[in-house]
Amino acid sequence: MQRTLPIDGRYCAYLRKSRADRDSELRGEDVLARHRSLLEDLASKMGITISKWYCEVVSGDTIDSRPEMQHLLSDVDDGLWDGCLVVEVERLARGNTKDQGIVAESFKYSDTLIITPVKTYDPDDEFDEEYFEFGLFMSRREYKTINRRLQRGRIASVKEGKFIGSTAPFGWIKVKLPHDKGYTLELDPVTSPILYDMYTWSANGILQPDGSVLKMGHDLIAKKLDSLGVKPSVGAKWSKSTVSDILANEINAGYVTWGKYKYVKVVSNGTITEKRVKNPDYIKVKGLHPAFIPEDLFRAANRSRKEHEWNAVPYNLRLQNPLSGLVYCKKCGQMMTRLGPNCRNKYATLKCPNRYCDNISSPLFLVEEKLLDFLRHWLEDYEISDDNVLSALPIQAEIDSKHASIRQMENEIAGFQKQLNNAYDFLEKGVYTLDVFRERQVILKKNIHELEDSLKNIRKEISGLEALRSQRESFIPKIHHLLDTYDSNTAEMNNQILKEIIDKITYVKDSANRRGQLTHANFILEIYPKLPS
Repeated sequence: MQRTLPIDGRYCAYLRKSRADRDSELRGEDVLARHRSLLEDLASKMGITISKWYCEVVSGDTIDSRPEMQHLLSDVDDGLWDGCLVVEVERLARGNTKDQGIVAESFKYSDTLIITPVKTYDPDDEFDEEYFEFGLFMSRREYKTINRRLQRGRIASVKEGKFIGSTAPFGWIKVKLPHDKGYTLELDPVTSPILYDMYTWSANGILQPDGSVLKMGHDLIAKKLDSLGVKPSVGAKWSKSTVSDILANEINAGYVTWGKYKYVKVVSNGTITEKRVKNPDYIKVKGLHPAFIPEDLFRAANRSRKEHEWNAVPYNLRLQNPLSGLVYCKKCGQMMTRLGPNCRNKYATLKCPNRYCDNISSPLFLVEEKLLDFLRHWLEDYEISDDNVLSALPIQAEIDSKHASIRQMENEIAGFQKQLNNAYDFLEKGVYTLDVFRERQVILKKNIHELEDSLKNIRKEISGLEALRSQRESFIPKIHHLLDTYDSNTAEMNNQILKEIIDKITYVKDSANRRGQLTHANFILEIYPKLPS
Protein backbone atom coordinates (compact mmCIF):
# COMPACT_ATOMS: atom_id res chain seq x y z
CA MET A 1 0.00 0.00 0.00
CA GLN A 2 1.28 3.46 -0.93
CA ARG A 3 2.35 5.42 2.13
CA THR A 4 0.48 8.71 2.75
CA LEU A 5 2.58 11.86 2.62
CA PRO A 6 2.56 13.70 5.97
CA ILE A 7 1.56 17.32 5.24
CA ASP A 8 3.71 18.64 8.09
CA GLY A 9 6.70 16.54 7.01
CA ARG A 10 10.12 17.82 6.03
CA TYR A 11 10.76 17.89 2.28
CA CYS A 12 13.62 18.92 0.01
CA ALA A 13 14.13 19.05 -3.77
CA TYR A 14 17.08 18.20 -5.99
CA LEU A 15 17.72 19.88 -9.37
CA ARG A 16 20.29 18.80 -11.95
CA LYS A 17 20.70 19.30 -15.69
CA SER A 18 21.35 16.36 -18.00
CA ARG A 19 22.70 15.95 -21.53
CA ALA A 20 19.13 15.86 -22.82
CA ASP A 21 18.69 19.49 -21.69
CA ARG A 22 21.43 20.88 -23.94
CA ASP A 23 19.14 21.63 -26.87
CA SER A 24 16.76 23.53 -24.60
CA GLU A 25 19.64 25.59 -23.21
CA LEU A 26 20.83 26.43 -26.72
CA ARG A 27 17.38 27.90 -27.35
CA GLY A 28 17.89 30.16 -24.34
CA GLU A 29 15.68 28.22 -21.94
CA ASP A 30 16.60 28.07 -18.24
CA VAL A 31 16.18 24.35 -17.57
CA LEU A 32 16.68 24.49 -13.80
CA ALA A 33 14.17 27.32 -13.44
CA ARG A 34 11.60 25.30 -15.42
CA HIS A 35 12.21 22.21 -13.28
CA ARG A 36 11.98 24.28 -10.10
CA SER A 37 8.60 25.64 -11.18
CA LEU A 38 7.42 22.10 -12.01
CA LEU A 39 8.38 20.79 -8.56
CA GLU A 40 6.85 23.81 -6.81
CA ASP A 41 3.54 23.09 -8.58
CA LEU A 42 3.81 19.41 -7.60
CA ALA A 43 4.43 20.31 -3.94
CA SER A 44 1.48 22.73 -3.98
CA LYS A 45 -0.89 20.05 -5.33
CA MET A 46 0.28 17.59 -2.67
CA GLY A 47 -0.07 20.20 0.08
CA ILE A 48 3.54 19.95 1.19
CA THR A 49 6.32 22.54 1.61
CA ILE A 50 9.82 22.32 0.14
CA SER A 51 12.19 23.47 2.89
CA LYS A 52 15.46 23.24 0.98
CA TRP A 53 16.68 23.14 -2.62
CA TYR A 54 19.81 21.29 -3.72
CA CYS A 55 20.77 22.83 -7.08
CA GLU A 56 23.63 21.11 -8.96
CA VAL A 57 25.33 23.79 -11.07
CA VAL A 58 28.31 21.67 -12.14
CA SER A 59 28.28 18.78 -14.60
CA GLY A 60 29.39 15.38 -13.40
CA ASP A 61 28.74 11.72 -14.10
CA THR A 62 29.69 10.49 -10.62
CA ILE A 63 28.75 11.39 -7.07
CA ASP A 64 32.34 12.47 -6.40
CA SER A 65 32.02 15.22 -9.02
CA ARG A 66 28.60 16.47 -7.77
CA PRO A 67 28.97 18.37 -4.47
CA GLU A 68 25.25 19.08 -4.04
CA MET A 69 24.43 15.37 -4.40
CA GLN A 70 27.02 14.61 -1.71
CA HIS A 71 25.39 17.21 0.53
CA LEU A 72 21.92 15.76 -0.15
CA LEU A 73 23.00 12.18 0.60
CA SER A 74 24.68 13.30 3.83
CA ASP A 75 21.47 15.00 4.97
CA VAL A 76 19.36 12.00 3.87
CA ASP A 77 21.64 9.66 5.84
CA ASP A 78 21.16 11.91 8.89
CA GLY A 79 17.38 11.53 8.56
CA LEU A 80 16.67 15.21 7.92
CA TRP A 81 13.99 14.61 5.28
CA ASP A 82 10.75 12.68 4.95
CA GLY A 83 10.88 13.00 1.17
CA CYS A 84 12.89 14.41 -1.74
CA LEU A 85 11.24 15.88 -4.84
CA VAL A 86 12.99 15.36 -8.17
CA VAL A 87 11.86 15.70 -11.79
CA GLU A 88 12.77 12.06 -12.49
CA VAL A 89 14.68 9.41 -10.58
CA GLU A 90 17.40 9.40 -13.26
CA ARG A 91 18.49 12.85 -12.03
CA LEU A 92 19.60 11.29 -8.75
CA ALA A 93 22.04 8.72 -10.13
CA ARG A 94 23.00 8.08 -13.71
CA GLY A 95 26.55 7.07 -12.92
CA ASN A 96 28.02 3.62 -12.42
CA THR A 97 26.46 0.75 -10.51
CA LYS A 98 28.35 1.68 -7.34
CA ASP A 99 26.90 5.21 -7.33
CA GLN A 100 23.40 3.90 -7.99
CA GLY A 101 23.75 1.52 -5.05
CA ILE A 102 24.88 4.34 -2.75
CA VAL A 103 21.83 6.45 -3.67
CA ALA A 104 19.38 3.54 -3.33
CA GLU A 105 20.76 2.49 0.08
CA SER A 106 20.77 6.05 1.46
CA PHE A 107 17.07 6.55 0.70
CA LYS A 108 16.14 3.02 1.78
CA TYR A 109 17.84 2.95 5.19
CA SER A 110 16.78 6.51 6.05
CA ASP A 111 13.17 5.71 4.96
CA THR A 112 13.09 8.80 2.72
CA LEU A 113 10.47 9.02 -0.03
CA ILE A 114 11.44 9.93 -3.61
CA ILE A 115 8.67 12.07 -5.10
CA THR A 116 8.40 12.63 -8.87
CA PRO A 117 5.57 14.02 -11.01
CA VAL A 118 4.93 10.48 -12.28
CA LYS A 119 5.26 8.38 -9.14
CA THR A 120 6.20 8.49 -5.47
CA TYR A 121 8.75 5.80 -4.57
CA ASP A 122 8.57 4.33 -1.10
CA PRO A 123 11.92 2.62 -0.33
CA ASP A 124 10.15 0.58 2.36
CA ASP A 125 7.93 -0.98 -0.32
CA GLU A 126 9.50 -4.03 -2.01
CA PHE A 127 7.92 -3.33 -5.40
CA ASP A 128 8.80 0.37 -5.34
CA GLU A 129 12.39 -0.46 -4.40
CA GLU A 130 12.69 -2.89 -7.31
CA TYR A 131 11.02 -0.45 -9.69
CA PHE A 132 13.38 2.32 -8.55
CA GLU A 133 16.50 0.17 -8.98
CA PHE A 134 15.36 -1.02 -12.39
CA GLY A 135 14.75 2.61 -13.45
CA LEU A 136 18.31 3.51 -12.44
CA PHE A 137 19.65 0.50 -14.34
CA MET A 138 17.81 1.47 -17.54
CA SER A 139 18.94 5.07 -17.10
CA ARG A 140 22.54 3.89 -16.93
CA ARG A 141 22.11 1.95 -20.16
CA GLU A 142 20.59 5.00 -21.84
CA TYR A 143 23.47 7.15 -20.59
CA LYS A 144 26.04 4.74 -22.00
CA THR A 145 24.21 4.61 -25.32
CA ILE A 146 24.13 8.41 -25.58
CA ASN A 147 27.79 8.64 -24.56
CA ARG A 148 28.84 6.03 -27.14
CA ARG A 149 26.87 7.90 -29.81
CA LEU A 150 28.61 11.17 -28.93
CA GLN A 151 32.02 9.51 -28.90
CA ARG A 152 31.38 7.87 -32.28
CA GLY A 153 30.38 11.26 -33.71
CA ARG A 154 33.55 12.90 -32.44
CA ILE A 155 35.78 10.09 -33.67
CA ALA A 156 34.08 10.18 -37.09
CA SER A 157 34.73 13.95 -37.29
CA VAL A 158 38.40 13.47 -36.36
CA LYS A 159 38.83 10.74 -38.98
CA GLU A 160 37.45 13.20 -41.53
CA GLY A 161 40.20 15.63 -40.54
CA LYS A 162 37.92 18.11 -38.77
CA PHE A 163 38.88 20.11 -35.69
CA ILE A 164 36.61 19.27 -32.74
CA GLY A 165 38.22 21.38 -30.01
CA SER A 166 36.24 24.11 -28.29
CA THR A 167 38.93 26.76 -28.84
CA ALA A 168 41.64 27.09 -31.48
CA PRO A 169 45.24 26.44 -30.38
CA PHE A 170 47.83 29.21 -30.37
CA GLY A 171 48.61 30.39 -33.91
CA TRP A 172 45.27 29.29 -35.39
CA ILE A 173 41.68 30.48 -35.89
CA LYS A 174 38.67 28.13 -35.69
CA VAL A 175 36.42 28.44 -38.78
CA LYS A 176 33.15 26.81 -39.86
CA LEU A 177 33.41 24.44 -42.80
CA PRO A 178 31.49 25.76 -45.82
CA HIS A 179 28.64 23.50 -47.00
CA ASP A 180 29.44 20.90 -44.30
CA LYS A 181 29.03 20.22 -40.60
CA GLY A 182 31.97 20.84 -38.31
CA TYR A 183 35.00 23.09 -38.12
CA THR A 184 38.58 23.36 -39.31
CA LEU A 185 41.50 25.73 -38.68
CA GLU A 186 43.08 28.64 -40.48
CA LEU A 187 46.40 30.31 -39.66
CA ASP A 188 46.19 33.42 -37.51
CA PRO A 189 48.19 36.08 -39.39
CA VAL A 190 49.19 37.72 -36.09
CA THR A 191 50.34 34.78 -33.96
CA SER A 192 51.35 32.12 -36.53
CA PRO A 193 54.80 33.74 -37.23
CA ILE A 194 55.49 33.61 -33.48
CA LEU A 195 54.44 29.94 -33.45
CA TYR A 196 57.01 29.21 -36.17
CA ASP A 197 59.71 31.08 -34.20
CA MET A 198 59.02 28.91 -31.13
CA TYR A 199 59.81 25.77 -33.12
CA THR A 200 63.00 27.20 -34.63
CA TRP A 201 64.18 28.42 -31.23
CA SER A 202 63.60 24.98 -29.68
CA ALA A 203 65.26 23.10 -32.55
CA ASN A 204 68.15 25.41 -33.47
CA GLY A 205 68.59 27.89 -30.62
CA ILE A 206 69.27 31.60 -31.14
CA LEU A 207 72.45 32.97 -32.73
CA GLN A 208 74.34 35.29 -30.37
CA PRO A 209 76.36 38.43 -31.36
CA ASP A 210 79.64 36.58 -30.68
CA GLY A 211 78.70 33.85 -33.15
CA SER A 212 77.74 31.25 -30.53
CA VAL A 213 74.32 29.61 -30.38
CA LEU A 214 72.18 29.87 -27.24
CA LYS A 215 70.15 26.70 -26.70
CA MET A 216 66.54 27.52 -25.90
CA GLY A 217 64.67 25.40 -23.39
CA HIS A 218 61.03 25.90 -22.48
CA ASP A 219 61.81 28.37 -19.71
CA LEU A 220 63.97 30.56 -21.96
CA ILE A 221 61.35 30.49 -24.74
CA ALA A 222 58.68 31.57 -22.23
CA LYS A 223 60.87 34.46 -21.02
CA LYS A 224 61.65 35.45 -24.60
CA LEU A 225 57.94 35.62 -25.49
CA ASP A 226 57.18 37.67 -22.38
CA SER A 227 60.00 40.10 -23.25
CA LEU A 228 58.51 40.52 -26.75
CA GLY A 229 55.12 41.37 -25.27
CA VAL A 230 53.45 38.28 -26.78
CA LYS A 231 50.42 37.06 -24.81
CA PRO A 232 49.47 33.37 -24.52
CA SER A 233 45.95 32.20 -25.34
CA VAL A 234 45.15 31.93 -21.63
CA GLY A 235 46.71 34.00 -18.86
CA ALA A 236 48.99 36.99 -18.82
CA LYS A 237 52.40 35.27 -18.77
CA TRP A 238 53.96 32.30 -20.51
CA SER A 239 54.99 29.17 -18.61
CA LYS A 240 57.23 26.22 -19.42
CA SER A 241 54.26 23.85 -19.52
CA THR A 242 52.40 26.08 -22.00
CA VAL A 243 55.41 26.18 -24.33
CA SER A 244 55.86 22.41 -23.99
CA ASP A 245 52.21 21.69 -24.84
CA ILE A 246 52.33 23.94 -27.92
CA LEU A 247 55.52 22.35 -29.26
CA ALA A 248 54.06 18.86 -28.79
CA ASN A 249 50.74 19.72 -30.48
CA GLU A 250 50.58 17.73 -33.74
CA ILE A 251 47.94 20.10 -35.11
CA ASN A 252 50.82 22.42 -35.99
CA ALA A 253 52.26 19.73 -38.28
CA GLY A 254 48.91 19.28 -40.07
CA TYR A 255 47.33 16.45 -38.07
CA VAL A 256 44.28 16.04 -35.86
CA THR A 257 44.29 13.52 -33.01
CA TRP A 258 41.85 11.80 -30.69
CA GLY A 259 42.45 9.92 -27.46
CA LYS A 260 46.10 10.92 -27.02
CA TYR A 261 45.56 10.58 -23.30
CA LYS A 262 43.21 8.33 -21.41
CA TYR A 263 42.05 8.00 -17.83
CA VAL A 264 42.68 4.78 -15.96
CA LYS A 265 41.32 3.95 -12.54
CA VAL A 266 43.86 3.15 -9.84
CA VAL A 267 43.40 2.16 -6.20
CA SER A 268 45.42 4.19 -3.70
CA ASN A 269 44.98 3.69 0.05
CA GLY A 270 41.64 2.01 -0.56
CA THR A 271 40.34 4.90 -2.68
CA ILE A 272 39.66 4.63 -6.42
CA THR A 273 41.07 7.58 -8.36
CA GLU A 274 41.55 8.35 -12.03
CA LYS A 275 45.01 8.84 -13.49
CA ARG A 276 45.72 10.54 -16.83
CA VAL A 277 48.20 8.53 -18.92
CA LYS A 278 49.41 8.57 -22.50
CA ASN A 279 47.57 6.30 -24.93
CA PRO A 280 49.95 4.62 -27.42
CA ASP A 281 47.03 3.69 -29.73
CA TYR A 282 45.56 7.15 -30.20
CA ILE A 283 43.98 8.24 -33.52
CA LYS A 284 46.13 10.48 -35.72
CA VAL A 285 45.01 11.53 -39.21
CA LYS A 286 45.82 14.28 -41.71
CA GLY A 287 43.70 17.32 -40.92
CA LEU A 288 41.67 19.47 -43.28
CA HIS A 289 43.81 22.43 -42.18
CA PRO A 290 47.24 23.08 -43.75
CA ALA A 291 50.47 21.76 -42.24
CA PHE A 292 52.27 24.85 -40.93
CA ILE A 293 55.36 23.33 -39.28
CA PRO A 294 57.44 20.99 -41.53
CA GLU A 295 57.81 17.44 -40.25
CA ASP A 296 61.60 17.70 -39.84
CA LEU A 297 61.34 20.93 -37.84
CA PHE A 298 58.54 19.49 -35.69
CA ARG A 299 60.62 16.39 -34.88
CA ALA A 300 63.78 18.43 -34.23
CA ALA A 301 61.99 20.78 -31.83
CA ASN A 302 60.45 17.93 -29.86
CA ARG A 303 63.60 15.82 -29.94
CA SER A 304 65.49 18.78 -28.50
CA ARG A 305 63.06 19.23 -25.64
CA LYS A 306 63.22 15.53 -24.72
CA GLU A 307 66.98 15.01 -24.99
CA HIS A 308 68.16 18.00 -22.96
CA GLU A 309 67.51 17.12 -19.35
CA TRP A 310 67.39 19.74 -16.66
CA ASN A 311 70.79 20.65 -15.23
CA ALA A 312 71.55 22.66 -12.12
CA VAL A 313 73.91 24.91 -14.08
CA PRO A 314 72.54 28.34 -15.13
CA TYR A 315 71.79 28.58 -18.86
CA ASN A 316 74.50 31.20 -19.47
CA LEU A 317 77.25 29.03 -17.91
CA ARG A 318 78.79 25.78 -19.06
CA LEU A 319 79.17 22.68 -16.97
CA GLN A 320 82.82 22.18 -16.04
CA ASN A 321 82.56 19.18 -13.74
CA PRO A 322 82.06 15.90 -15.68
CA LEU A 323 81.36 14.14 -12.34
CA SER A 324 78.61 16.57 -11.29
CA GLY A 325 75.82 14.83 -9.40
CA LEU A 326 77.65 11.50 -9.27
CA VAL A 327 80.27 11.57 -6.47
CA TYR A 328 79.24 11.55 -2.79
CA CYS A 329 81.34 11.91 0.34
CA LYS A 330 81.75 8.51 2.00
CA LYS A 331 81.97 10.12 5.43
CA CYS A 332 79.05 12.55 5.59
CA GLY A 333 77.00 11.73 2.50
CA GLN A 334 77.21 15.21 0.94
CA MET A 335 77.53 15.52 -2.83
CA MET A 336 81.13 16.34 -3.78
CA THR A 337 81.67 19.61 -5.65
CA ARG A 338 84.27 21.06 -7.98
CA LEU A 339 86.58 23.84 -6.78
CA GLY A 340 88.15 25.67 -9.70
CA PRO A 341 91.87 26.55 -10.03
CA ASN A 342 93.12 29.30 -7.70
CA CYS A 343 96.35 30.90 -6.53
CA ARG A 344 97.10 27.87 -4.36
CA ASN A 345 96.21 25.09 -6.80
CA LYS A 346 96.66 25.35 -10.56
CA TYR A 347 94.14 22.57 -11.12
CA ALA A 348 90.49 21.93 -10.27
CA THR A 349 89.83 19.82 -7.18
CA LEU A 350 86.98 17.61 -6.00
CA LYS A 351 86.02 18.43 -2.41
CA CYS A 352 83.33 17.82 0.17
CA PRO A 353 81.33 21.06 0.75
CA ASN A 354 80.69 20.18 4.42
CA ARG A 355 83.04 22.41 6.45
CA TYR A 356 82.82 20.02 9.43
CA CYS A 357 83.81 16.95 7.39
CA ASP A 358 87.49 15.88 7.40
CA ASN A 359 87.35 14.12 4.02
CA ILE A 360 90.40 15.44 2.07
CA SER A 361 90.06 16.77 -1.47
CA SER A 362 91.87 15.45 -4.56
CA PRO A 363 92.66 16.78 -8.04
CA LEU A 364 89.59 16.33 -10.23
CA PHE A 365 91.64 14.95 -13.14
CA LEU A 366 93.03 12.23 -10.85
CA VAL A 367 89.54 11.12 -9.79
CA GLU A 368 88.53 11.03 -13.48
CA GLU A 369 91.55 8.86 -14.34
CA LYS A 370 90.76 6.36 -11.61
CA LEU A 371 87.12 6.18 -12.71
CA LEU A 372 88.10 5.56 -16.35
CA ASP A 373 90.59 2.86 -15.26
CA PHE A 374 87.81 1.13 -13.38
CA LEU A 375 85.55 1.19 -16.46
CA ARG A 376 88.34 -0.19 -18.69
CA HIS A 377 89.06 -3.09 -16.33
CA TRP A 378 85.36 -3.80 -15.82
CA LEU A 379 84.85 -3.89 -19.59
CA GLU A 380 87.80 -6.25 -20.12
CA ASP A 381 86.57 -8.62 -17.42
CA TYR A 382 83.10 -8.62 -18.96
CA GLU A 383 84.20 -9.26 -22.54
CA ILE A 384 86.47 -12.21 -21.67
CA SER A 385 83.88 -13.75 -19.33
CA ASP A 386 82.09 -16.92 -20.50
CA ASP A 387 79.02 -15.94 -18.46
CA ASN A 388 77.49 -13.10 -20.46
CA VAL A 389 75.00 -11.83 -17.88
CA LEU A 390 73.76 -9.12 -20.24
CA SER A 391 72.47 -11.44 -22.95
CA ALA A 392 69.09 -10.26 -24.25
CA LEU A 393 67.99 -13.63 -25.68
CA PRO A 394 66.24 -15.00 -22.54
CA ILE A 395 64.43 -11.66 -22.16
CA GLN A 396 62.96 -11.83 -25.67
CA ALA A 397 61.71 -15.36 -25.04
CA GLU A 398 59.99 -14.18 -21.86
CA ILE A 399 58.45 -11.20 -23.70
CA ASP A 400 57.08 -13.50 -26.42
CA SER A 401 55.58 -15.78 -23.78
CA LYS A 402 53.83 -12.86 -22.05
CA HIS A 403 52.43 -11.59 -25.37
CA ALA A 404 50.92 -15.05 -25.92
CA SER A 405 49.31 -14.84 -22.47
CA ILE A 406 47.87 -11.42 -23.35
CA ARG A 407 46.23 -12.76 -26.51
CA GLN A 408 44.67 -15.61 -24.55
CA MET A 409 43.33 -13.25 -21.85
CA GLU A 410 41.92 -10.82 -24.42
CA ASN A 411 39.98 -13.69 -26.00
CA GLU A 412 38.64 -14.70 -22.57
CA ILE A 413 37.56 -11.10 -21.82
CA ALA A 414 35.77 -10.88 -25.17
CA GLY A 415 33.93 -14.11 -24.31
CA PHE A 416 32.82 -12.86 -20.88
CA GLN A 417 31.78 -9.51 -22.35
CA LYS A 418 29.62 -11.31 -24.90
CA GLN A 419 27.98 -13.30 -22.10
CA LEU A 420 27.35 -10.06 -20.18
CA ASN A 421 25.69 -8.43 -23.20
CA ASN A 422 23.51 -11.53 -23.60
CA ALA A 423 22.50 -11.23 -19.94
CA TYR A 424 21.27 -7.67 -20.54
CA ASP A 425 19.26 -8.89 -23.52
CA PHE A 426 17.76 -11.77 -21.51
CA LEU A 427 16.75 -9.32 -18.78
CA GLU A 428 15.01 -7.01 -21.25
CA LYS A 429 13.23 -9.97 -22.91
CA GLY A 430 12.08 -11.36 -19.57
CA VAL A 431 14.14 -14.56 -19.83
CA TYR A 432 16.10 -13.54 -16.69
CA THR A 433 14.52 -12.24 -13.51
CA LEU A 434 16.26 -9.27 -11.89
CA ASP A 435 17.82 -11.55 -9.23
CA VAL A 436 19.18 -13.98 -11.82
CA PHE A 437 20.52 -11.09 -13.90
CA ARG A 438 22.29 -9.56 -10.89
CA GLU A 439 23.88 -12.89 -10.00
CA ARG A 440 25.16 -13.39 -13.57
CA GLN A 441 26.30 -9.76 -13.76
CA VAL A 442 28.37 -9.99 -10.56
CA ILE A 443 30.10 -13.22 -11.67
CA LEU A 444 30.85 -12.02 -15.20
CA LYS A 445 32.08 -8.58 -14.14
CA LYS A 446 34.29 -10.14 -11.50
CA ASN A 447 35.86 -12.42 -14.12
CA ILE A 448 36.36 -9.49 -16.50
CA HIS A 449 37.92 -7.26 -13.82
CA GLU A 450 40.28 -10.01 -12.66
CA LEU A 451 41.45 -10.59 -16.24
CA GLU A 452 41.83 -6.84 -16.88
CA ASP A 453 43.96 -6.50 -13.73
CA SER A 454 46.11 -9.41 -14.87
CA LEU A 455 46.46 -7.80 -18.32
CA LYS A 456 47.64 -4.53 -16.77
CA ASN A 457 50.24 -6.36 -14.68
CA ILE A 458 51.53 -8.36 -17.65
CA ARG A 459 51.77 -5.23 -19.83
CA LYS A 460 53.75 -3.50 -17.08
CA GLU A 461 56.06 -6.52 -16.90
CA ILE A 462 56.54 -6.43 -20.69
CA SER A 463 57.37 -2.71 -20.56
CA GLY A 464 59.93 -3.41 -17.86
CA LEU A 465 61.45 -6.29 -19.82
CA GLU A 466 61.64 -4.24 -23.01
CA ALA A 467 63.35 -1.41 -21.14
CA LEU A 468 65.75 -3.92 -19.61
CA ARG A 469 66.51 -5.41 -23.03
CA SER A 470 67.18 -1.96 -24.43
CA GLN A 471 69.46 -1.11 -21.52
CA ARG A 472 71.42 -4.31 -21.89
CA GLU A 473 71.86 -3.85 -25.63
CA SER A 474 73.15 -0.29 -25.22
CA PHE A 475 75.07 -0.57 -21.92
CA ILE A 476 78.37 -1.95 -23.22
CA PRO A 477 78.46 0.25 -26.39
CA LYS A 478 77.93 3.31 -24.16
CA ILE A 479 81.01 2.44 -22.09
CA HIS A 480 83.07 1.86 -25.26
CA HIS A 481 81.91 5.18 -26.68
CA LEU A 482 82.74 7.03 -23.45
CA LEU A 483 86.27 5.60 -23.25
CA ASP A 484 86.95 6.33 -26.94
CA THR A 485 85.70 9.94 -26.88
CA TYR A 486 86.23 11.10 -23.28
CA ASP A 487 89.21 13.37 -23.98
CA SER A 488 87.51 15.09 -26.93
CA ASN A 489 84.08 15.45 -25.32
CA THR A 490 82.90 18.47 -23.36
CA ALA A 491 82.41 18.07 -19.62
CA GLU A 492 78.65 18.25 -20.19
CA MET A 493 78.70 15.40 -22.75
CA ASN A 494 80.84 13.19 -20.48
CA ASN A 495 78.57 13.94 -17.53
CA GLN A 496 75.50 12.94 -19.53
CA ILE A 497 77.02 9.60 -20.62
CA LEU A 498 78.39 8.83 -17.14
CA LYS A 499 74.93 9.34 -15.64
CA GLU A 500 73.56 6.79 -18.10
CA ILE A 501 76.00 4.08 -17.00
CA ILE A 502 76.76 4.93 -13.34
CA ASP A 503 74.31 5.21 -10.48
CA LYS A 504 76.65 6.85 -7.97
CA ILE A 505 80.25 7.00 -6.70
CA THR A 506 81.45 7.35 -3.09
CA TYR A 507 84.79 9.00 -2.29
CA VAL A 508 86.98 8.90 0.83
CA LYS A 509 90.51 10.15 1.53
CA ASP A 510 92.08 10.18 5.00
CA SER A 511 95.61 11.50 4.41
CA ALA A 512 96.91 14.38 2.31
CA ASN A 513 99.46 13.89 -0.47
CA ARG A 514 103.05 14.67 0.36
CA ARG A 515 105.04 17.15 -1.66
CA GLY A 516 105.86 15.77 -5.10
CA GLN A 517 103.10 13.10 -4.91
CA LEU A 518 100.33 15.02 -6.63
CA THR A 519 99.46 12.14 -8.96
CA HIS A 520 99.39 9.57 -6.15
CA ALA A 521 95.76 8.45 -5.96
CA ASN A 522 95.59 7.68 -2.22
CA PHE A 523 91.80 7.84 -2.11
CA ILE A 524 89.13 5.17 -2.44
CA LEU A 525 86.28 5.22 -4.93
CA GLU A 526 83.31 2.89 -4.65
CA ILE A 527 81.60 2.83 -8.05
CA TYR A 528 78.06 1.55 -8.60
CA PRO A 529 77.31 0.97 -12.31
CA LYS A 530 73.71 1.03 -13.53
CA LEU A 531 74.05 -2.61 -14.42
CA PRO A 532 70.81 -3.91 -16.03
CA SER A 533 69.75 -6.84 -13.88
